[in-house]
Amino acid sequence: MIAIVDYGVGNLFSLRSSFAALGAAVTVTSDAAELRRAEKIILPGVGAFGDAAGKLRASGLDRPLRDEAAAGKPLLGICLGMQLLFDTGFEYGKHAGLGLIPGEVRAIAEAVPPGLKIPHIGWNALRFRKPTPLFKYVTEGDCVYFVHSFAARGCDDYVTAETEYGAWLTAAVARDNVFGCQFHPEKSGSVGLGILRAFCELGGSSC
Repeated sequence: MIAIVDYGVGNLFSLRSSFAALGAAVTVTSDAAELRRAEKIILPGVGAFGDAAGKLRASGLDRPLRDEAAAGKPLLGICLGMQLLFDTGFEYGKHAGLGLIPGEVRAIAEAVPPGLKIPHIGWNALRFRKPTPLFKYVTEGDCVYFVHSFAARGCDDYVTAETEYGAWLTAAVARDNVFGCQFHPEKSGSVGLGILRAFCELGGSSC
């Protein structure tokens, strides 16, 4: 069973539908006990870093997420959910993340040339940086769907893919059993479904 974390800021319907298309058993939950029972965990998210981090703490779900990740359970953060995996986010102030991957999240306006539209919305190609089991069914240059104004920085040791939007931006990361996608695999067609399938298959299980 894959648990999708419901803490009030995720695009839960699209994710659940994508896993249903793969035939995967999923539950959408805000129950810490269910997170502990699950084989794998998805942390989605849309919105602002500080608000989402505050909701995770208020719900008490930050502790089981850290505990289960430390125990070796596969955890995938998507979009804002990926950003929350890092130490710190600088969106409307400075906010603590989960600290599962070293690095920080900063405005892409600090990196891209003036005049580019922000948020970055649309399909962009992936350039691989390091091998990851999540890209088992992905070919370098495949396009995925992004919607973001912030991106991870200071995390070069963990970047598995990047994308070009006036500058090279972090697109995906991995640290042991903890993974992150800045893009939305659930909105990225067959390429995204391949990434979710690969996540299902971590540890030798299948969808």
